Amino acid sequence: MRAAVLTGYRAPLDLADWPEPACPEDGVVLSVLACGICRSDWHSWTGADPDVVLPQIPGHEYCGVVEEAGPRVTGWKRGDRVIAPFILACGHCPACAAGEQTTCPSQVVPGFTAPGAFAERIAVPRADANLAALPATMDPALAAALGCRVTTAWHALTGRAGLRPGEWLAVYGTGGVGLSAMLLARAIGARTVMVDVVADKLAHARAHGADATVNAAETDPVAAVREITGGGADVAIEALGIAETTANALKSLRKLGRMVQIGMPAGKHAQMTLPMNAVYSGQLALFGTRGMPAWRYPSLLSLIDTGRVDLSPLIARRVALSDASAELAAFDRPAPPGVAVITDFAA
Repeated sequence: MRAAVLTGYRAPLDLADWPEPACPEDGVVLSVLACGICRSDWHSWTGADPDVVLPQIPGHEYCGVVEEAGPRVTGWKRGDRVIAPFILACGHCPACAAGEQTTCPSQVVPGFTAPGAFAERIAVPRADANLAALPATMDPALAAALGCRVTTAWHALTGRAGLRPGEWLAVYGTGGVGLSAMLLARAIGARTVMVDVVADKLAHARAHGADATVNAAETDPVAAVREITGGGADVAIEALGIAETTANALKSLRKLGRMVQIGMPAGKHAQMTLPMNAVYSGQLALFGTRGMPAWRYPSLLSLIDTGRVDLSPLIARRVALSDASAELAAFDRPAPPGVAVITDFAA
């Protein structure tokens, strides 16, 4: 099969004829319909993720069609269109039994600890515990974008911060996660203020429903957010994994506010100095989040499929497998608005 393989950090991916994946006894082999290109893939491409051992096939935001199912799989068959979370849980440990599959101690993460979906096919273990059916009308490119950015944002807003109608949400970083958070918050009935340093991204967010935007390259973002929201946001999302924006997100909250760290702190940002005086005096809550449990997928897919939220503004570029290297390198600088999704695995 054709695959884009990471063989050296910060080097173009190797477009190779790669061995076909073996079907796990408890898993499936999918023919990949689409795969998103995510900032987390960029972290592995730069060598910042210690879980990645070369050579590795990146790609953790994917959907596909079941080509083969292992003998222990009971819920899926050849021809099913499915999506999976990027954290593949075991389904039977205490964390999984409690519904907290994202903390499963024996999790498998395609693109990081197992071969990913920058390829024509991917093996997905633990299928009965992790796969979800795609609505028949859902665009595969949109489904692929759900696999990390939308699901992570949804779980952050509803499973961690408990965002409520009428509240103010401040989002630091208007990439795929940030834009997803804004669109989902609007569906909940919250108001949104988006913070970035890229004018095009802020304009894109305004065009798709952001209540306010702040260009942090031109003004103090904390003061601007506090003024717009009348004293501070109820909830803040940090979607970049950068020390400065993490600190600013905390300082943008009103008293008793809640902040969720979505951006992956890697490299020099793995250790941060934070304004704990703001946490203490404001009695703030700080949450970390990573992914979304598989059992929450059907309700989110239903929300999208019934038209209660339009996530099509996320998809900016449908690209070929051969374009993946250029898309990864684009994360070295402020990237253009929207998400790039691989939809052509032959070119």
